[in-house]
Amino acid sequence: MERPKIGVMGCANIAQRLMIPAIQTMKEQWELVGIASRTKEKADSFAQMFECEGIVGYNSLLARKDINAIYMPLPTGLHKEWIIKALQAGKHVYAEKSIAMNANDAQEMVDLAKEKGLALMEGYMFQYHQQHQKVKDLIAKGEIGEIRNIRASFGFPPFPDSNNFRYDNMIGGGALKDAAGYVWRAINFICGNYFELKAANVHYDKNGTSIYGSAFATNKDISAEISFGFDNYYQCNYEIWGSKGKITCLRAYTPKPNEATKIIFEQQGVYKEITCEPYNHFVGTMNEFYCLCTNQGDKQKHYDDIMFQAKGLDEIEMLSRLG
Repeated sequence: MERPKIGVMGCANIAQRLMIPAIQTMKEQWELVGIASRTKEKADSFAQMFECEGIVGYNSLLARKDINAIYMPLPTGLHKEWIIKALQAGKHVYAEKSIAMNANDAQEMVDLAKEKGLALMEGYMFQYHQQHQKVKDLIAKGEIGEIRNIRASFGFPPFPDSNNFRYDNMIGGGALKDAAGYVWRAINFICGNYFELKAANVHYDKNGTSIYGSAFATNKDISAEISFGFDNYYQCNYEIWGSKGKITCLRAYTPKPNEATKIIFEQQGVYKEITCEPYNHFVGTMNEFYCLCTNQGDKQKHYDDIMFQAKGLDEIEMLSRLG
């Protein structure tokens, strides 16, 4: 099977530090052709760094016949235009979260991907870290009994640069499109896309950008609480409380590729720390994208996940405005 040929649209920090290096380790699956920037200087700089071609302009990237997949680390506010253009050009797309500004835009993207038979994947890479399979195995074995409650938290201190794009609501910034997406994805990733939102509280700054918040959701017999924020004491965890025990994942969303992680398992009179070997979940997520691009994965599942995710974030915002 011929390797998919991938191009990178944008020179974001996450692309430089984590995603492109992951792609380069997967030489049997991916051929990195080029990296596109709006400026020749940036394109050439990244191309030299990663020994590929520098491409000036995003349209030039999409015009390439030797590229059939796109990795897109652009801000969320730019996704609709460029995802639609990429799909129209016949390219599979992996876009960093959040994939869309709202559910209507997400639906337009998903509909076009379906029509074209193309992969469309949203970049919640943490789902592919092997520690979560250990959590799911403990649940499946009945080690904590029936799940009663899930709590997920993700938040971090202020960004050093007050001009960081994440503070710019107009281009898709804000904690709702960032940190909230992780915890909403996490509870549904663990239990399936079943939760129904009941209440939310979100704090917005003077420019209308979401800074921190929380939400409450239910899934029949299970309650879920999510908390998120930018200007917060650092948290990166989830906790699953069952009738017989509890599981806590301490570094749930952003473990480094060379970092061992820890799961805490508790029952009455039992406290056990389970160490998980380091794993590069950026490799894991790109392996999933490879499977989608080569018709070995479930494209429909990702279409469904994208829509469930986008509708959920819309509803958190709506509930917080009503409150």
